[in-house]
Amino acid sequence: MTQNRPVYLKLRDQIAASIIEGQYAEGAMLPSVRALAAERGANPLTVAKAYQQFQSDGLVEVQRGVGMYVVAGAAERLRVTEREQFLKEEWPELRERIGRLGISPSELLQGV
Repeated sequence: MTQNRPVYLKLRDQIAASIIEGQYAEGAMLPSVRALAAERGANPLTVAKAYQQFQSDGLVEVQRGVGMYVVAGAAERLRVTEREQFLKEEWPELRERIGRLGISPSELLQGV
């Protein structure tokens, strides 16, 4: 699952979660590449690659000399695509493992 993903995609997932959760609100400026790299202990080139993915997806816009901003509607678009990706790629594998381990729905809900 996520263990084999490139570092920039893992970082992209973390940033996406922050946008969905409102840590980086729509219209807000994202931290600079250097600031986020220092905060996350990542290589600045890795952060730049993750940011480039958001820009390519139209979820952020760049104002030259100022910074990168989250566009309106980005959180909802991310929520929809992340949900679809989870249900298509991650959930089947999880469901299979749950069945293999004999975990009941009530056990899942209780967190036992």
